[in-house]
Amino acid sequence: MQPIAITQGDPAGIGPEIVAKAFRDAPDALRHCFVVGDLATVRRAAGVITRPGVPGVPVAQIAAPGEAADAPPRCIPVLQLPGIPGPQPWGEISAAAGRAAADSVVWAARAALRGEVGALVTAPLHKEALSAAGVDFPGHTELLQAEAAAYQGVPLAQMPVRMMLANDELRTVLVSIHVSLRDAIAAVTQDNVLQTLRITHAALQRSLGRVPRIGVAGLNPHAGEGGLFGREELEVIAPAIAAARGEGLDVHGPFAPDTVFMRARSTPLRAGEFDVVIAMYHDQGLIPVKYLGVEKGVNVTLGLPLVRTSPDHGTAFDIAGQGIADASSLIEAVRMARALCG
Repeated sequence: MQPIAITQGDPAGIGPEIVAKAFRDAPDALRHCFVVGDLATVRRAAGVITRPGVPGVPVAQIAAPGEAADAPPRCIPVLQLPGIPGPQPWGEISAAAGRAAADSVVWAARAALRGEVGALVTAPLHKEALSAAGVDFPGHTELLQAEAAAYQGVPLAQMPVRMMLANDELRTVLVSIHVSLRDAIAAVTQDNVLQTLRITHAALQRSLGRVPRIGVAGLNPHAGEGGLFGREELEVIAPAIAAARGEGLDVHGPFAPDTVFMRARSTPLRAGEFDVVIAMYHDQGLIPVKYLGVEKGVNVTLGLPLVRTSPDHGTAFDIAGQGIADASSLIEAVRMARALCG
């Protein structure tokens, strides 16, 4: 079993403490995992979650990913990165914190691309801190895309990626990611929608072992109501769906955005009509998944030559350092990463 790298996240946020909680509370799921980052930051986080009557969490430094397999249960193996900033004040945006988070992600991505780790799971980072550190990417997805393109020696445009949010009831993939709403609407082109359908089909066919059923949300209210509320569905989205169906993809839509997610939702009482919904922009797709519970949601990057998952929440600066953050989403992200990388 290949080791899985977990990045520490922004040291001023809840990332390090949910990582520590995950090792403490789900030792079986965290076997063969290790943390990439700063030893002192992880030790501080382990101290934060220590309570009377609750066993402490030991932290051990390792020199290589393979040493993670030798760590005893509930011990956190940490691969210390040289030059990485150490612990930062809780809840404060800073360039040092952004740099620490970015350095962890870059190291883990390159290790995954080299085949030294089976997958990476990224704890939350803060986008303003990332920008303050001079990192010219708005988030994990774009940073990983750039690393993968550079590794393979191809232009960024030849490494298209998409964000999928998933839990045990619903999956959704986004046509655009971290852009303004105005730019997101402009990004709804036939090429972008078709590319999203292709990436989603390929990724889910691998993980499900069959052709996935894909539902597509419209952009406008009521999916445009036959052109009364906008023509994107008629002139852009429907032609992309037709092209995808011509390639053998099982795609349906566009459907009204306010009902398609309910139709796709799978519960113990009712199987969903679709395996995944394609959303036209960020909040359209993320709100329904997060409404079902951020503690269950997992962020998966599709289209990369590596496996990357992440918890479906942010740095939560308002509760950082209090030891009360919920590690459930991170634990689910580890489980999904392990399933995706076999």
